[in-house]
Amino acid sequence: MEHRASVEVQCVSKRYTDDPDVAPALDEVSVNIAHNEFFTLLGPSGCGKTTLLRTIAGFEHVSSGEIRIGGQRVNDLPPFKRRVNTVFQSYALFPHMTVAENIAFGLEMQGLERKAIPARVKEMLALVQMEHLARRKPTELSGGQQQRVALARALAPKPDVLLLDEPLSALDLKLRKEMQVELKRVQKEAGITFIFVTHDQEEALTLSDRIAVMSAGKILQIGGPNDIYERPQHQFVAHFIGDINFLPGNLKRDRDNQGLFQPTGLAVEIPCNPAPRFDRGPVQLAFRPERSKLVDPTQPHHLRGVIEAVLYVGTATLYQCRLGNDAKVMLRESNEGLNGARAVGETVAVHLPPHACLLMEA
Repeated sequence: MEHRASVEVQCVSKRYTDDPDVAPALDEVSVNIAHNEFFTLLGPSGCGKTTLLRTIAGFEHVSSGEIRIGGQRVNDLPPFKRRVNTVFQSYALFPHMTVAENIAFGLEMQGLERKAIPARVKEMLALVQMEHLARRKPTELSGGQQQRVALARALAPKPDVLLLDEPLSALDLKLRKEMQVELKRVQKEAGITFIFVTHDQEEALTLSDRIAVMSAGKILQIGGPNDIYERPQHQFVAHFIGDINFLPGNLKRDRDNQGLFQPTGLAVEIPCNPAPRFDRGPVQLAFRPERSKLVDPTQPHHLRGVIEAVLYVGTATLYQCRLGNDAKVMLRESNEGLNGARAVGETVAVHLPPHACLLMEA
């Protein structure tokens, strides 16, 4: 991936009212997105991710700040003069045109040589697995099929940047997985920057080169999938990306200045590797369910508790444990071999390796 910027967003804010008591939809958002990068805006409904996408597309005017695409300031340019295409949540297909004609439309508007259009349309039909439906009208297609036509139509003109607002949400799970692979392949082979909006954490982790996690109009953290999942910098990010447990407590140091975490209400100290910004005092210990392990409850430095629920999910079993201070934690163990699940009411201990312990602000 080249590191020159394809899209630059500099201190962009978007307000829909001058009322100072109403929070802005975007609050001084800044991010640089590289050429040929698959960049995902991830967050819950109302966090500002679609608003940010629309400001890049030109469908929303920014209240302040600057947007550059390919080094060109585009704040005052209308959408059709920006080298971007958008795939909307609504399919926005022309109902009187066939699938092939819908895909060809943008190529005709672009002025592509007429004899080259059929080959490009055929290529796009193959990409979205719809060759056999080329002559159908949108009203004859399912919602998922219409979304694939919209995706093919947006890709056909080969824009510099493709903006995608949850384009796979209408697809069934199997096709969605297949289209994730196809999206990634096409993006890399075509050399197109993708800016992808989703609330689906797994989809973001699977597809993205980098992810921006958004909340309340702000970007809280930007990083690769591994960074976002393994090293969240905010409690919101940790909560939003995958499953995680939080325990309040106190950070101490042993004689060798190694970290020891004591959960509130429990007489146990858990070895940990705190980040340099943590010395001593109140903290939150976070850990992923799959990073922990149920062990013999007689061993030291472990969280002791009782299993309250057992959930079989195929490849793994989830255990909800109540600790001695009444805190509840969720553990995940892979189902290997023919070993039976532990029973509800069983007393266990939770082992947390130091590398699995993530300390965050109290």
